[in-house]
Amino acid sequence: MTFERHRINRRVIDDLKTRSTVGMYFYVAVTAAVLTVEGFYKRHLLFSIVFLCVMVVIATFRILQHKFYDRFDQINKKLNFCAFFTSVYATALTWGTGFAYFMVMPEELTSKMIMLASTVGLDSGGVVAFMPSRRTSVIYNLLMLMPAALIMLYLQIQPTIVFLVFLFTAYMILVAFRGSREYWDALENEHLLKLKSEEIEKMSRVDVLTGLYNRRYFDEIFNVRWKMAARSAIPFSIIICDIDLFKPVNDTYGHLAGDAYLKKMAQVLLGIFQRDTDFIVRYGGEEFVILLLNHERDAAIEMAEKVRSEVEKMTLFYYTHEIKTTISLGVSTCIPRLAENRDRLLEMADRALYRAKNSGRNRVVFCDASRNAAQL
Repeated sequence: MTFERHRINRRVIDDLKTRSTVGMYFYVAVTAAVLTVEGFYKRHLLFSIVFLCVMVVIATFRILQHKFYDRFDQINKKLNFCAFFTSVYATALTWGTGFAYFMVMPEELTSKMIMLASTVGLDSGGVVAFMPSRRTSVIYNLLMLMPAALIMLYLQIQPTIVFLVFLFTAYMILVAFRGSREYWDALENEHLLKLKSEEIEKMSRVDVLTGLYNRRYFDEIFNVRWKMAARSAIPFSIIICDIDLFKPVNDTYGHLAGDAYLKKMAQVLLGIFQRDTDFIVRYGGEEFVILLLNHERDAAIEMAEKVRSEVEKMTLFYYTHEIKTTISLGVSTCIPRLAENRDRLLEMADRALYRAKNSGRNRVVFCDASRNAAQL
């Protein structure tokens, strides 16, 4: 799976919400504070009411959206996505408009300085919070600072402050790019670590030679399938296969030839057992085990007979050699009960395999708890 940098997925959205939403409480508190400095709201009552009300409405929306984001997602995912970013930009633009209003007032020096300091602090926090989305961070920064800077530049007032605002804006853009790069570097490392962990986990479950599951994973999945069959009261079958006279193959043609034969055997089994619930294991050496859910006795025996027939017809062409052998199979079926010992079923299949080997090989034998093994 290829890692895509700067792709705004659900993980990034969650990070953005978590990093930024808590700041909305500060926006409301700071708004109320700057409006009360030296009775500013008394001299600019209409502006103060509108500014505070808009900030409260936006903050309330963002806090509620953060809390109920999953529920909104179920209603309209795309609209929910757009609403989040729209509310972010609305926050910045509303504050940027208020900042511009303060800065063009002919007097109100104390209020201007407090508003300027508050804007620098909130803008810095917002840029850092939105670093996962480089574009959002930059747009947020511009909406917070540029309305005031451009209006002041047009009116030719406080040129020093205008220059400093432009300088600070450029600096925060650099911070946004650097922070975004570091965030995505960390996210990519996390992604690669996850893939590596999954690969290691898969390797721990899979037989390297054949690509089938290994005995270590068999013990885990056997227990899961047993409980599944017991709860649903459905038949559960085990087939144990053992290649006949496999040792002479290794002794005559070498272990590489034996490995090639085991790989071909795995391909045969995978070609026969294709249901999602079929579970094939290389149990050890030349022995394989298949777990079958919802297969009655006759169906399990039929599948085992198909394996026996295919292996009997199979030929491995190894250099100038034609390698052929057969396979013996033991089958057992039951409807599990949670209170029963699951190893009993494996034991019965193993007993059937033993009978198949001792009665001439190249055959299928079924065994259950109520009767002796019966050759089929």
